[in-house]
Order: sequence, then structure tokens, then C-alpha cells
Amino acid sequence: MSRPTPRYFEDFVIGEQFESENLTVTEADIITFALQFDPQPFHTDPVAAINTALHGLAASGWHTAAMTMKLFVASGPKPVGGLIGAGVEQLEWPIPVRPGDTLHVQWEAIALRELRTKPMNAIATMQCSTFNQHGEIVQSFRPKLFVPKRPTATTS
Repeated sequence: MSRPTPRYFEDFVIGEQFESENLTVTEADIITFALQFDPQPFHTDPVAAINTALHGLAASGWHTAAMTMKLFVASGPKPVGGLIGAGVEQLEWPIPVRPGDTLHVQWEAIALRELRTKPMNAIATMQCSTFNQHGEIVQSFRPKLFVPKRPTATTS
């Protein structure tokens, strides 16, 4: 899949949808991430994880968020200047990501807002869902992206 053309705020359309490529998660990926960033037994020890609330090894939610970001950057609507987050309105992990899961992300532009205090910039809000190979949502969130407006002859 080719990298998307960088977009200005004016290039975004409410209701426009995007979908990423796939990413398969391995047991080693889960453990490596968790050992460094979320060292809990249900993320680092497949045997101990069986007797936890997650009933087996599962990716950290933060690992799921990082994988989602990787897919978003590679395949998503690329604002000019990069994906700069202005915040997240909601973040949920309804079911865990397991070794062998294949993830993909779908997102939709749901709100576009100009900034009064920064007239050359705006906010694009997306609804993003990360799915496993069974079509189950493993992460849902609403990021607000900082997006530059297209320069005009008087502002360039």
C-alpha cells in the first residue's frame, strides 16, 4: 500500500473512512513490549497469565495502542507535518489482543473544527477501531489530530 498524500485541514471530509493494512502480533512481540513498558505477569509470562483475570497471555493495552498508531501512520490520513495528537476523547480495550491475532484499523473523520486562537491550524477528530482477525474490536478511541490549514497567498 502506498503512503497517503499529506493533507491539509481542507482536504478532510466528515464521514470519510480509511482502513489500514494488517499486522500480526506474536508472543515475542507481546512479551518484549511488556518487559520494557508494562511488566505484569499477564503480559510477560504465558504460564502465570493463565491464572489471571485475562486467562492467558495478552498484549498490554498500551502495546495495542502503539500497534494501532503504527498502522494509522502507515495507512491513514496523513496530515501535513505528521500525526500530531491534540488529545484523545475516549480510549477502550474491550477484549485483549492475543498472540497470533492479526490486527487492522478502521477510522472515520467525525468532526472538523477550526481554531479561533490559531487561525492557521485546526482539529480533525477521528473515530478509530482496531479489529482482530475475527472482526472483534480490541481497541476503540477518538483521537483529535492537530492539522494545518492550507496556506493562502496572504499567509504563505
